[in-house]
Amino acid sequence: MGYITNADIEERVGSVAFVQLADDDGNGVADVGVVDEARLGAEGEVNSYLGRRYAVPISLTTHPDLADVLASNTLDLAEYRLRLRRPPVPEDALRRRDQTIEWLTRVAEGRIELPSSVGVAASIARGTIAATTGEKRLLTRDELNDH
Repeated sequence: MGYITNADIEERVGSVAFVQLADDDGNGVADVGVVDEARLGAEGEVNSYLGRRYAVPISLTTHPDLADVLASNTLDLAEYRLRLRRPPVPEDALRRRDQTIEWLTRVAEGRIELPSSVGVAASIARGTIAATTGEKRLLTRDELNDH
């Protein structure tokens, strides 16, 4: 299950713009393949950033509180991808895309966390993260080097 649908993209850009941006055969109907490509590309881009920290795709069944934030950011990227096909790209679409990339980068770097009430599973792509347990060291490295 993805973060957005083609209908979400149409609602975002409006029906007239949706057809103008995705009707490659000139029949007055948005081509499903064109919209699918923009949607799937946007979802893949979101997952490529989130996948640095979290298991992707994020399950919206397990994390329904993330549905809106993931949909909004994925829509920003999908809209940009569609509008890029028919330049010029409006400033607001470009700005939203840039803000989304900045947000995704911060999430990927761990500077911000996904706003979920239930912890999101970590990505196995990062490998095993070591943890230590037990008592603190009796001697530090510096103390050992002095002797």
